[in-house]
Amino acid sequence: MIDKPLLITETVLRDAHQSLLATRMRTEDMLPIAEKLDQVGYWSVEMWGGATFDSCLRFLDEDPWERIRSLKRRMPHTPFQMLLRGQNIVGYHHYPDDIVERFIVKARENGIDVFRIFDALNDTRNMAWAMQVARRVGAHVQASICYTISPVHDIPSYVKMARELEELGADSLCIKDMAGLIAPYVAYELVRRLKEATDLPIHLHSHSTSGMATAALIKAAEAGVDMVDTAISSLSELTSHPPTESIVSSLQDTPRDTGLDLNRLAEIAAYFAEVRKRYKTFESGLLGVDVRVLQYQIPGGMLSNLVSQLREQNAEDRYEDVLAEVPRVRAELGYPPLVTPSSQLVGTQATLNILLSERYKIIPHEVKDYIKGFYGRPPAPIASEVKRLAIGDEEPIDCRPADLIPPGYEKAAAEIGDLARSEEDVLSYALYPQVARDFLQRRREAEIQSPNSKLQTSKPKVQRSRTPSPWKIAGRVFALDRRL
Repeated sequence: MIDKPLLITETVLRDAHQSLLATRMRTEDMLPIAEKLDQVGYWSVEMWGGATFDSCLRFLDEDPWERIRSLKRRMPHTPFQMLLRGQNIVGYHHYPDDIVERFIVKARENGIDVFRIFDALNDTRNMAWAMQVARRVGAHVQASICYTISPVHDIPSYVKMARELEELGADSLCIKDMAGLIAPYVAYELVRRLKEATDLPIHLHSHSTSGMATAALIKAAEAGVDMVDTAISSLSELTSHPPTESIVSSLQDTPRDTGLDLNRLAEIAAYFAEVRKRYKTFESGLLGVDVRVLQYQIPGGMLSNLVSQLREQNAEDRYEDVLAEVPRVRAELGYPPLVTPSSQLVGTQATLNILLSERYKIIPHEVKDYIKGFYGRPPAPIASEVKRLAIGDEEPIDCRPADLIPPGYEKAAAEIGDLARSEEDVLSYALYPQVARDFLQRRREAEIQSPNSKLQTSKPKVQRSRTPSPWKIAGRVFALDRRL
């Protein structure tokens, strides 16, 4: 076994609650424990990116940029990490290069130290610009390989991608196993092969959905993985991550001893155990390991949100049918890894196929764009009949999708006008026009009513809808992506 401490990234402020609580944890529930998190000695704390940006604006009436600043004031010593969806930034489609650049620059200025950058299709063309900008502003560039299982994904293909990412300037590589698919001995072999093929530190991210993640992290540690993702125990397991304390305990008095203090971790776990109770409404109802994830490959964050979305459609009884449909749709769409936004594309189409009782009766605009190539290059060819139904005889593009998108910042600034008080506000609008406009308008109204007060909002609550008519289902079901 390699003789060096295993480094830990804590996910409780981002992916853990995204996976278990539909991304609803509020900043006010993070701040009281922030100083203790800062004392642990983590390699990093993942606390931004992914769905948190959208969720802050859409559901919590919070400014996502202020979340970074307020946490950084209480956590000055621990590197902050965010999940960046490459050219998708923190949205669900590709944005122009100038928006990507300005977003990364401002995120760095506000306190982000590590950018974990991935592309849902493992198309490195969609990662290169974000990597270049993050490197230029002095951040740590962690380029990610989305791990999945299919006839076209194997260890040699991941090694090839790792070499490309190293050439593009990555500071480290992340094996991003977003659905908990990686088996322990596969993790060992993949880490070993990546170590042989590159000179970069290797980071393993996995979810506990299949029950294999803790063992996978331990085997990866034996193979020399440098960093792993964990979640404090009270927000771990199920569709979240292996418990931080379990990994720390497992490696005590070994060459990979993390050196982290279990007593300090226990105090943090007790705090989040109480916090979790406030968000019970958003729990998925999943009670334990589900090895069927190896078949349908839905990532942790999507499982809990899929249940929530089906409840809102009064269709929770179709959950099993949707799960069975997901791998069929995935194969027909060219085996994309199921991570945002491809997980939403596949999940939405599968849900429509089931709820409408006819496959591909409705094909959302976003799925058609995917088939046209506007999300990048699919790992395998798309089924010809599905392609015909979606786009007829039209040929997909073969260039980097962002090459076709004109600059967007000046247009966004003009549209939002004086509702924006900062470049960050303009960027929020550029990413989520209607959601951000509504938020900024509410902020202004709150300040007019009480100039010295902050925006006051209600606590999280469930919004239920009546069963929709068929022609409304597509738009509502694609709202699944708004929660991931």
